[in-house]
Amino acid sequence: MQKANKSPSMQLIGVKTPIINSGDNVVEVLSKAFAEQSITLENGDVVVLAESAVATAEGRIVNLSDISPTQQALKLAHRYSLDPREMELVLQECDEVFGGVPGAALTITKGNLSPNAGIDGSNAPEGHVVLLPEDADKSASVIRKGLREKFGCDIGVIVGDSRTQPLRLGCVGVALGTSGLIPVEDARGENDLFGNILHITHKAVADNIMSACQLVMGEGGESVPCVIVRNAPVMLVDEDVPMPLFSREECMYYSNIRMNGTSKP
Repeated sequence: MQKANKSPSMQLIGVKTPIINSGDNVVEVLSKAFAEQSITLENGDVVVLAESAVATAEGRIVNLSDISPTQQALKLAHRYSLDPREMELVLQECDEVFGGVPGAALTITKGNLSPNAGIDGSNAPEGHVVLLPEDADKSASVIRKGLREKFGCDIGVIVGDSRTQPLRLGCVGVALGTSGLIPVEDARGENDLFGNILHITHKAVADNIMSACQLVMGEGGESVPCVIVRNAPVMLVDEDVPMPLFSREECMYYSNIRMNGTSKP
C-alpha cells in the first residue's frame, strides 16, 4: 500500500477533451488530450472522471423517442412533473422510488440516494439522456489499468457525479466507482487535537476529492470531463476497492425519511 504525499498542498489539473461519443476509448481520448496539453501522469496521481463522459463512451446514452412509458411511469411522471419516457428509464434503472418533488423523483440506485436514478439530460444530444455507468467500479478499473499500461505509473481513478445534499442548495461531488485507492479511510482509534479517541469517524476521501474536482469540471459546457489530482492525501493500492455503502437501515437520512412514495415492484 502506497501512502501519497501528505503535504497540505494539492494540485488540480483540468483536462479538456473533445465531445466524447458512444464507443470512444476513454484511455485513448485522455492520452491524446494529455499529449496536446503537455500533461504527463506521475506516480501517485489520481485521475478523476465525470460519470457522464464514461457512461457515454460505454454506450449508456438513450434516445427518448425509443422509450414507451408504462402506466406506472405515466402516473409517476405526472406526480413528479417528469417526461414519462424519462420516468420509465428511472423505473428501469433504480432499485426503488420513494418520493420526489416537481422535476425529480427520489430513488435508491445502485445503493446510492439518486434523483432520477442519476439519469442526466445535460451534456447529451437533443432528445437523449445519459444513464449511469452499468458498473462504475469496473469502469474505473478498466481505465486505471489502461492508463497504467500506457504511462507506466501507479495511479488511482475515481468515476463520480454531482449530487445535492439534504437541506443544502447546490451540488457537491460523489464518487460512484474507484480503483487503485482506498475510497473511505477508517479514522476510528485516531486521536483528535485534544487526545480524544475517535470512535465513529470515517474519511470520505473519494467523495471529497470528487467535490474539489467539480469546481474545475463545472456543470455545463466546460468540456473538462477529467481532472488530475496531484499530491492528494490518499492511500494508493494496486487493487480495486469498491465504494463502501451503508445499508438503508444504517443510514440516518434514509431510515428517518417518511416513506410517502411508491416503491419499485
